[in-house]
Formats: sequence, C-alpha cells, structure tokens
Amino acid sequence: MASFRMIKRQFACRQMFRNVIKLSEPTLAPPLYQLQPRANSVSLASTKKILEESLSEIKNAGTWKNERIIVSKQGAQIGVEGQTSSILNFCANNYLGLSAHPEVIEASKKALDTHGAGLSSVRFICGTQNIHRELEEKLASFHGREDAILYASCFDANAGIFEVLLSPEDAVISDELNHASIIDGIRLCKAQRHRYLHKNMEDLEKKLQETSGARQRLIVTDGAFSMDGNVAPLIEICDLADKYNAIVFIDECHATGFFGKTGRGTEEYYGIEGRVDIINSTLGKALGGAAGGYTTGPKALIDLLRQRSRPYLFSNTLPPPVVASASKALDLIMQDDSLTGKVLSNTKRFRTQMVNAGFTMSGDPDHPICPVMLGDARLASNFADKMLQQGIYVIGFSYPVVPIGKARIRVQISGAHSEEDIDRAVSAFINIGRELKVIS
Repeated sequence: MASFRMIKRQFACRQMFRNVIKLSEPTLAPPLYQLQPRANSVSLASTKKILEESLSEIKNAGTWKNERIIVSKQGAQIGVEGQTSSILNFCANNYLGLSAHPEVIEASKKALDTHGAGLSSVRFICGTQNIHRELEEKLASFHGREDAILYASCFDANAGIFEVLLSPEDAVISDELNHASIIDGIRLCKAQRHRYLHKNMEDLEKKLQETSGARQRLIVTDGAFSMDGNVAPLIEICDLADKYNAIVFIDECHATGFFGKTGRGTEEYYGIEGRVDIINSTLGKALGGAAGGYTTGPKALIDLLRQRSRPYLFSNTLPPPVVASASKALDLIMQDDSLTGKVLSNTKRFRTQMVNAGFTMSGDPDHPICPVMLGDARLASNFADKMLQQGIYVIGFSYPVVPIGKARIRVQISGAHSEEDIDRAVSAFINIGRELKVIS
C-alpha cells in the first residue's frame, strides 16, 4: 500500500511538472479574424449571372478594357509590366511632363514633412491648412478671378456646383457632348435641363429663346472636349450669353496649364480673357497630375459653395503633398511658358505627318488631343496592342466611352516629347496602319 501511494505521488508530481512546462511555453496568437465568403444565396447567384452576362457582352463586342501595369514614374517614357525596354507614352494627360518633374516631387516630399500625409478631416472641421488657402488664391489669380475652392477632383467640383447654383426657377443649357461628370452634376440639380447640339450655335440660341422665362440661365460647355480634341466656339457662346442675359460655365480640364499662349486655357486661346463667368478645372492633368479639382469665379459663389456644396462638405481635404505638388507645378507654368509652346509645336508636327500619311484625324489642329479615327472597336483595340509591340503606348477607345462606330486611338501630345519621339510614333502608326489596311 505504501509503495502504491509513492507511485501515485510521483505520477502527480510529473503531471504538475508537465503543466508548468506547458504554461511557460509561448502561446501562438489566435489567427486574425477572416471574413469567409458568403455562401451563394439564390438572389446573389441570380445577380452574378446577370453580371457575367454583361461582362460576356462587353467581351463579345470587342470593347473589353484591359488595364496595363506601369512600373515607373509617369513620363514621356515609361516602364510597362511585361515589356523589356522603355515605352513611349502617348496617352497620358501629362501635357507638360510635370508629373515627375524634380521640383514638383521635391515640393511634395517637403509638404509631407511639414504638413503631414493628410488631415483626416473635411475642410470646415479641421481640414484647412495655410497651403490650401494659398493654392486657392494662386489659382484665382492665375485665372484672373475673385476666389477659388478646392475639391478632391474636378468630377467632385462638377458634382457640387449645379445643385447649389440653380433652382427649379432656373435653366441649364448643356452641350450634348459634355463630360460625364458635367452630365451627372446637372442631374443632381432641380433646374430645367436642356441640351443643345454639339457646338451648334443655332440650336443653343433656340434653347435660350425657349427658356426666356427662367430666373437665370446657365450655358455649360467643355472648353476642349476630351474624346474629340475639338474646342468650344467660346466667342460665339459668350456673345449669345450677353445677348440673352445668360451666364457661362466652362470645364477647362483639358486646357488649363497648356492651352493658350501662357496656359490660361480656352479664353486665352480665343483672346477673350475674363468673359466666362465660372471655370471648373483639374490639378490632375497638366498641374502635376496627382489629384484634385477646383471652381474659380465670383467670391459670392465660392463662399456659397463652401457652405452648401456636398462633395466639398463631405469629402476629406486634399492631402498636403498633392496641394504642394500642384502649387509648384503652377509656379513653373507661370514662370516659363516655353513648355506650352512645345506642346503646340509637337501637336502640329504629329498632326501634319499623320494627315499626310492618310489617317483620318479628329479635333482642333492646335489641341494636343489627337484622335486617330478607326471606327471599329476590335480594330482600335488590336491596333493599340500592336503599337505597344512597337514600343508606343496608346489605348483604343470604344463604346461606351465614345459612340458606337466611332472607335479611335486617342493620342495625347506632351511638351515632354522630343521631335524624335513624335517621328517614331508616326512611323509606328504608318507601319501598323498599312498592316491592318487602315491606310494604303
């Protein structure tokens, strides 16, 4: 019996020792909670089927848009995933080549140190820094207006202005080919909505006559139309506005910084500075290319937008590095207008050679958006793929970005392109154009 008790005691001690060892061992943290995919319900399965059918229709129509992966800074020459050598980029909104300009990058880095990565706030709570107001004042001065207000994008600026400015007593008259952001912004307002035929002044005048009973009438147009590269007949629009006591709004995203002798846009191009009442534009193209948009115009309008414009009131403020990069880009443009001259000379060189080669070109002869018209969506996509094989980055545009039957390759010329770059792109277009029987 005594020996049994001893054996039992020894077993208990060993077990206790094992437990102590276990307690002293590091325990693994429980795995992070992972959301498991929801099992397909009948309704979700039905929705997925609808989505897959829509995707199949896009692919079958030849309008599927693949996203190529860039592995370098934005510039005239870029690195593209899957390509062994650098590629010439002819489809960026980087009209002046400032997206990777050393001074623009340095200004952004500096602001990161001095003002932080972001504000974690909308403007009216605790999201306005000195650099935000400085940029707004600089933009207003650049355009010769009383004040300006920043947005996260020009899409937001367009979404935020019409419902603030217009009431059911008012009328808005918009060019039928205006940008999607303008169309969406107008849909949000309660004004009487009218569209006039693209750049058709007779139809615009007719719409102005039909809306004579409105409290105020707003004519809305792009300065330069992004898919076609053509420029609004701004002199005639302003003349009609004067005749019928209307106000003029213009979206200058594809003009600010590079169009007109000093980059002041469509007004300067026509020599009618100050005749437009309200300008919306972007920081995300020629002005550094990061992000951001703005409205500039009468101070009373800007003050009201700060109080009532929903995208401004309910969106985080622009990050300080973005503000600083845009501000520096604007400084460079105001200090030296030689880049805008380079954009124009490059544009004329490209367009002249392409027309001489037999291509159908759309757009204004002075604007760097140079659409090469091909018609068929599959042809445009195939053409662009073959251009990449030749070391030229362009994209085929087709429905719904452009109307059915009007597929194209939209070439965009930059002041950062050399003459050799232009000539090499034209040569590739000619070679592939002949191969695909676009030209003879």
